[in-house]
Amino acid sequence: MSWTASDAEALSSEAPRYLRLLASGALRERASLARERLAECRLCPRRCGVNRLDGQLGYCRAGAGARVASYNVHHWEEPPISGSGGSGTIFFTYCTGRCLFCQNYSISQLGVGNDMTTSELARTMLTLQRRGCHNINLVTPTHYVPQIIAAVAEAANQGLHIPIVYNTSGYERVETLRLLEGIVDIFLPDAKYADDGVARELSGFDGYVAHNRAALLEIKRQVGTELLVDPQGIAYRGMVVRHLVLPEGLSQTPEVLTWIAENLGRETYVSLMAQYFAAHRAVDHPKLGRRLYRREYRVALDALEELGLENGWTQELDRVY
Repeated sequence: MSWTASDAEALSSEAPRYLRLLASGALRERASLARERLAECRLCPRRCGVNRLDGQLGYCRAGAGARVASYNVHHWEEPPISGSGGSGTIFFTYCTGRCLFCQNYSISQLGVGNDMTTSELARTMLTLQRRGCHNINLVTPTHYVPQIIAAVAEAANQGLHIPIVYNTSGYERVETLRLLEGIVDIFLPDAKYADDGVARELSGFDGYVAHNRAALLEIKRQVGTELLVDPQGIAYRGMVVRHLVLPEGLSQTPEVLTWIAENLGRETYVSLMAQYFAAHRAVDHPKLGRRLYRREYRVALDALEELGLENGWTQELDRVY
């Protein structure tokens, strides 16, 4: 498929922005620039500095290629993301964190998955598009940003034309997020904690709060905080900040929401999640080894209301223990 400048000019405002980069040739250039970063990997805040192109492995254990645990049509994201056709999720193996309570620990920490070449990853994206998905939803993608950009470039040249969703823990480097500018149209970042000590103890994140907040501000700069939807109610640009409420106030929900309201704006879309359950190493944890109590989620809901954060999604209290 050959793209020209006139093709780019004909694109609607709702079209994924990577199509404009494709038409100008900038998407291929970005892919090449990103791949160079693997020779001294500092994609995430850990900045390991290993040469992944030469087989060295850093904290995340990801190599020169992408490893994918699964891909499928997913109907349980926020309504504008899933829509009627579903979100095309691609679950990447490994992670930059080590959450004690990770529900996908076999993928994130045990390495379950299969290696994919750039062409295979591109074909996966095209397959999900053919299956009617509204978007390509990259789950835990940070450590594979160069491989993803290369695959998007190849897939777009073969007809990919749906938005890219970046579904992340929020433990990001601004420099890496800037590689994605104009490629990712929808960001789903977590804001997990407001306390670095808890973030380190429960998730193995060093300096989470500063990195997370810098990342959220960069995402705001790139796509804003308004979630733009088409006439069918399907999101095509913007951000949704996700926050999982943990037992015993460990997620510091009022503090996290206060920062969002004061720094991103009260118009920010927030998904306040209550689906926590003890998994992996949290099963016997003295504080994490149980479901979330209804009264704990009520504290989170009250904070959301008091701060005037009216956009987004909450969960029904009758679904909380």
